[in-house]
Amino acid sequence: MSSRVLRKLQGDKDFANDQQNDNSDPESDLESTGGAKKKQLNINRYDLLNQQSHSESEVKEDDDHETEAANPPEEADDIRESSRRKKKKKKKKKPEFKSWSSHRSSEDNLELEKNEQSAVAWEPAAANYSKDLMGARKPILHVSRRNLNPNNELKRKFGSKVVQNEQSKRRGRGYPKPTCLVSPKENWLPIGKLGLSMKLVGNLHHDCTYFKYEHNTNYQQIQKRFLEAVESLNPDNIVAIINEHPYHVDTLIQLSDLCKMSEDLQMAAQLNERALYCLECAFHPLFNMAKGNCRLDYRRQENRALFITLFKHLTFVGQRACYRTALEICRLLLSLDPEEDPLGVILCIDFYALRSMKYEWLICAYEEWEPVRNVSQLPNFAFSVAMAYFQLDEDPESENKLVSNDLLQKALIMFPGVLLPLLDKCSVQPDSRVSSHPFFTTKAMMSQSPSLSQLIQLYICRNYHLWKECGMLDWLERNVHVVLDRVDECDQFVAECEEKRKRRYQKTPRNILRHIILSDMKEVKATLTEDSEGPILSYDPLPPLDSVNLYVRPQQPKMYEHSNVFTVFFRSLLPNFNINEPAPAVDGLQLMNDAGGGEEAEGAAAARVDLARSVTSLLDAMRDLLANVRLQPDIPNDADVDEDSED
Repeated sequence: MSSRVLRKLQGDKDFANDQQNDNSDPESDLESTGGAKKKQLNINRYDLLNQQSHSESEVKEDDDHETEAANPPEEADDIRESSRRKKKKKKKKKPEFKSWSSHRSSEDNLELEKNEQSAVAWEPAAANYSKDLMGARKPILHVSRRNLNPNNELKRKFGSKVVQNEQSKRRGRGYPKPTCLVSPKENWLPIGKLGLSMKLVGNLHHDCTYFKYEHNTNYQQIQKRFLEAVESLNPDNIVAIINEHPYHVDTLIQLSDLCKMSEDLQMAAQLNERALYCLECAFHPLFNMAKGNCRLDYRRQENRALFITLFKHLTFVGQRACYRTALEICRLLLSLDPEEDPLGVILCIDFYALRSMKYEWLICAYEEWEPVRNVSQLPNFAFSVAMAYFQLDEDPESENKLVSNDLLQKALIMFPGVLLPLLDKCSVQPDSRVSSHPFFTTKAMMSQSPSLSQLIQLYICRNYHLWKECGMLDWLERNVHVVLDRVDECDQFVAECEEKRKRRYQKTPRNILRHIILSDMKEVKATLTEDSEGPILSYDPLPPLDSVNLYVRPQQPKMYEHSNVFTVFFRSLLPNFNINEPAPAVDGLQLMNDAGGGEEAEGAAAARVDLARSVTSLLDAMRDLLANVRLQPDIPNDADVDEDSED
């Protein structure tokens, strides 16, 4: 603090005299200060009461006046110029503000550090608790939109540089917009107005919203024309429909199956995606796939196309090893009608959960569904849940391992017919005790109904790859010997399971038959019952008995009493086909199987060759037709674009 301010605060009497001298003799002041003028101060005695609070600001102002007085104007200008140059050279730094904690004492700082550590420890605990709470509240059939796109899973596996995103390619005008389920291809035409829409039915029960598809007059005419084309036995009529209406759903499903029969899986998947894209574009604005509470009644004829296309789509996605996406599609498909499960998704959802390593989700689903659906009586769930517990923990003495051993033993006792076919599928030779014991051989075959055999064969054909992983067969072998010990000791649980097998699995439900037909596994054959006789149509296999039909199949003269639509359709492709001749009393599907010996075998072989050639020629023509469709004629192909081009 300067002496002038001190004198001013002390109330020195000489202060006023000095001020008078300064005012009376300005020339002497100019000489002493080098020509710099001093600032006049008007003193108010009452202002001295507030000088304590403003002392620092006045000190600074007074020091500035002293420096101005000490330096002449020219030197002051030089100093200002030099300071400006230095400021230009130096980089500007942000002012550093000291926190309040810097003014605290050491004890306060220690207490503050303890509080900060406890707050940091509480925040992770609260975050983990909130995540667990949200995961517990999230329903089992909740769907993640991001996981519905298989390209996202491929990018996570192989990287975004390896997977070419379809949206990054050059597009023309009117390019179809991508949806949650399907990424449109470049050669797809604009979808336009199809006449297909979805209507809100209402909230019936359990906070679920029900919807239904509707066909307008134009779409109904196309659908009737499609049904007539199927009954006319002329494949050109079906191709003509897809040429005029490239987004007719049932026609796309029919052609997709034909491509699959000719082993053109890429074209089959593309045609099915086009049908699914058409159905997704018709969604109602309130139809939210992520919530898992939107329902569709499978009994309605118009709603079945979405179920069929979704099931075929998850099959194609699973063949590309996108198991996480396939699991998400299973959850979506099951959420549309979880009570009835018209396509038997519960028979394959465990496989995709294990493949995508969602063991916790599978266990939660098992605990939620077991009291209601009794899923432990299905071979796939009985073995898959035990496998999920086994994969959760590596410690052999952990609780999860003990639970997995108990569940696997129960599964082997309930379904003894699984073991030997599973080992044979895995190319494993069992030991002498297992192969000679009647529990896994004769008794297993005698107490196993044809319906149960279908379920077991379906599980083995789909899940046998999981048992080839490291440590799985050793775990299976240990528990098999424990089961044999329990059987030799006449365990009461063994007799109870045998009684259940005899009493249950007497008739295959209709939804399981649809699942077997749509899965299209060569080792598993659908044994049709009396109420399921009739033609099996690929776009609507085994409709419900209480179906709500909008369309009725046109009745044609029954020249073929023992044939279905597929049989007549394939026979029409043969060069020696005559519609006036009655068909032989042989199922058309037997043309694909081996016949007996002699002349019958040669005739069947010739029929198969003619059929294969006819189907191949038809699919080649259809493939050329679909491949040549472009959005605009001037859109370049991928090969025409330079690799160095930024576009």
